[in-house]
Amino acid sequence: MASLIDSLIKDMDKENSLYNELYELAKVKTTAIVNSDVEKLQAILIDEQALISKISVVESDRIKVVDEICNILHLPSKDVKVEDVVQMLRKRPLEHNRLQESYLALKRTVKGLMQINENNKFLLKESLEMIEFNINIARSARVAPQTANYGKTATESMAGISTAASFDAKQ
Repeated sequence: MASLIDSLIKDMDKENSLYNELYELAKVKTTAIVNSDVEKLQAILIDEQALISKISVVESDRIKVVDEICNILHLPSKDVKVEDVVQMLRKRPLEHNRLQESYLALKRTVKGLMQINENNKFLLKESLEMIEFNINIARSARVAPQTANYGKTATESMAGISTAASFDAKQ
């Protein structure tokens, strides 16, 4: 059982390390979003995908270790979380403290990553709204202003108004 706990701690520490790398990458992404550096964002997304793949492998290993611990303790593995294993080890202070420390460190890292990702999500949303605003301004600059020119039928007459809003020098 002690070796399984050591394996669990090792996997969680690896996972924490990878999430820390992802966190640092997310901070770089924030700068790239603010600077509208699309090329940098593309490179960051590629790096993020590689890290996420590594995290998935370690996560899978961690789940297997928790399943093995559950088998030894005759518990259903679907209901048991790492936090539960930490609580089960209260009578073994050395393993309990090491596992709890690793668990809390991972939890803090993931929470920080979630916060920075929410911030990046907000920045991206604001950037997209600004782009949409600029596109709308560019479109409206090409359309002629509406004037009160009426014809005999009391409908608006657009004769003589250029839709490109250009100046007619012949007048």
